[in-house]
Amino acid sequence: MKVAKRREAMLKAVLSGTSDVSALCEHFGMSEATVRRDLRALADERRILRTYGGAAPSVGTHEPEESLDIRRESFRAQKEAIARAAVLHIKDGDTIFLDGGTTTAALARYLVARRDVHVVTNNLLAVGILAPSEVRVTLVGGDVRPSSLSTLGPLAEVALSRVSFDKAFLGADGVVAGRGLCEASAEQAWLKECVIRQAANVFVLVTSHKLDHASQQHWTPLERHWTLITDAAPNAPELVTFALRNEITIDTAA
Repeated sequence: MKVAKRREAMLKAVLSGTSDVSALCEHFGMSEATVRRDLRALADERRILRTYGGAAPSVGTHEPEESLDIRRESFRAQKEAIARAAVLHIKDGDTIFLDGGTTTAALARYLVARRDVHVVTNNLLAVGILAPSEVRVTLVGGDVRPSSLSTLGPLAEVALSRVSFDKAFLGADGVVAGRGLCEASAEQAWLKECVIRQAANVFVLVTSHKLDHASQQHWTPLERHWTLITDAAPNAPELVTFALRNEITIDTAA
């Protein structure tokens, strides 16, 4: 394996929770000296943090958030495909939660003709789509986040503690197998954790470029079974770390 590819694989392993030198040696079948050299190189690039006996994700590295206008226009075909796959999981009589974001808003467009579905959401884009329809919609109140047109904060958290869901459909800035969902703010990450606690089934809707992508600093752990719905092809390399984990079901929209 070429050095660059090997280090990319090691970075993904660290982001997925395999951070001890001895565990990395066993996982990759490499010598301790080679593993330590690769970890040192990744740390020099500020992609990870070196720790005693291993490494950890670099919590100081994050990407600037894209504007809502850019996110609305980017990966539109992929988001539509994900939405079409996600709506097949929604049955008449379900109470569902739609998270903030443009992919979950795409899912809302596939619900406008439904009647026997109750949608609870903090997504103002989804509310605008569903309000004229016959779908029952409950808006979770709270502080409005302009960059995503969603609500969050203490009022939203209290409201979520008073309702449960058959299915929750979550978006994310990135998703890493074994670690969870990454978000730009602690409030966003905590709100998703509140939703997960109240849901019988959890679905994560992300385009393939977000897989194994730790783009932000704040994390929502996924410590239960969940379903990943993505546009990646079934045999895509970026799905490998997800496919190896028993607690994840993968539904590809490709």
